[in-house]
Amino acid sequence: MATDPPNVIVGVDTHSDTHFAAIIDEHGKHLAAEEFLAVSSGYRKILAFITHFGLIIGVGVEGTGSYGAELSRVLRTAGLPVPEVNRPNRQARRLRGKSDPLDAYQAAESVLAGRGTSTPKTKDGPVECLRVLRAARSSAMKARTIAINQIKGILVSAPEHVRSRFRPLTTAQLIPALKRSRPMGNLTDTEIATALTLKKLAVRYRFLEREILDTDAVMAEILRDCAPLLRNVPGVGIEVASQLLVTVGDNPKRIATEAQFAALVGVAPIPASSGKTSRHRHSRGGDRAANAAIHHVVVSRLATDSRTRDYAARRSAQGKTKKEIMRCLKRYVARELYRQLTNPQAAPSITDLRTAREDLHITLREAAGHFNTWPGTLSRIERGLSRDDYLASQFRDWLHEQKAVQNIN
Repeated sequence: MATDPPNVIVGVDTHSDTHFAAIIDEHGKHLAAEEFLAVSSGYRKILAFITHFGLIIGVGVEGTGSYGAELSRVLRTAGLPVPEVNRPNRQARRLRGKSDPLDAYQAAESVLAGRGTSTPKTKDGPVECLRVLRAARSSAMKARTIAINQIKGILVSAPEHVRSRFRPLTTAQLIPALKRSRPMGNLTDTEIATALTLKKLAVRYRFLEREILDTDAVMAEILRDCAPLLRNVPGVGIEVASQLLVTVGDNPKRIATEAQFAALVGVAPIPASSGKTSRHRHSRGGDRAANAAIHHVVVSRLATDSRTRDYAARRSAQGKTKKEIMRCLKRYVARELYRQLTNPQAAPSITDLRTAREDLHITLREAAGHFNTWPGTLSRIERGLSRDDYLASQFRDWLHEQKAVQNIN
């Protein structure tokens, strides 16, 4: 009589040159383990090896974002469920020892027990393109910073003739001036060698600057295709948008709730009370680069968004410290960004504001005086050069009130 094939679970311990695959059944019994090369032929052999023992209900892979990235793609293409397995527990390692077979079996046992696993990023879409572009941009930014620091450091101890020419200049003036310079003479002369070095560093700085701008243009094009509305969120530019997408991955559905997203970006509140003190702080886990991106959004809004400034002033009057207010704002921003990532919403239209104001013969100075702001602020909102949904909504309501007053008169 024919019987159904048994259910099996696979664990894979990944390394740069080899992968170790282990198989257990649904009761935890060890069935087989074998080592394979981390190359295309090795991936095909792993697939043939693990499918020989029965129906696969899960393949736990360590390091799906590094050594196990290509294997994960091959397994998902074959239709197999591939959860990511976290690093084995250190206490268990001390008790049971460590080896590739033990790690592979422990990965399979983690999948069977449903602990220490998560849904990995697919790393096969436009977000992966953003990730590799950001890696190049990050190294270019660091190299540019090193170049300008070296220029200014050399100028401090440069011969007086060189220092007097360039030291008073700002960075924006200094780089073009150094690039235009033509040091000529005996290279054993300290003044000539210093000037030549400064020119080379300025050329390097300008090259890196162009590379960063070119990378930003490519990332902006990708963002227009894969997340066109994300940059509509106040305070979100190319840098922040790309980092958030990289943190979420090409498969955002793996983050099911706003609370999970808050934990992922390090703004989930956790209790930090002691004695008579009752307070919370943010989790120090999660993606710190994404946490920094959200911090930049909050800082930008505190400088440009009236609603955010009003909230900060109100909470400060209640006795909250600046650090506590920043924590609250970061959580609010994370909630808004999660909604925009999972359910994109277009920015409200502002094209009616200027027409309505001009029809009522109201000047920008009059309107700005009513809202206690600068005329330029309202002008930028009317032209779509800056975004402040709260102020724009108040402006629109005020214009409607002024129209009603004029109609009555």
